[in-house]
Amino acid sequence: MTGEYTPSPIDTSDIVLTKELEELTEEMARNVHDVWAAGRLNDGWTYGPARDDQAKTNPCLVDYGDLPESEKAYDRDTAIQTLKLILKLGWTIEKKP
Repeated sequence: MTGEYTPSPIDTSDIVLTKELEELTEEMARNVHDVWAAGRLNDGWTYGPARDDQAKTNPCLVDYGDLPESEKAYDRDTAIQTLKLILKLGWTIEKKP
């Protein structure tokens, strides 16, 4: 392993999400955060005022609604890019009636 890595995400800039899918992104972002937090908690991390890898504390181990906007934006971007990739790859997303 050389340690060199060049990310090459699929370009989804041509994909426009519908209003309904834009609304879904917030629910997905909340879930992305909850999955991340559950993993941290299962690994012995706890809430702390600052991230400390030695003490396993992180200030983001709070409810999604209590996160700073910058952290919510990270989770939203993950959700948006996931939805756009699904559409780019030719899949469709429909809500059951």
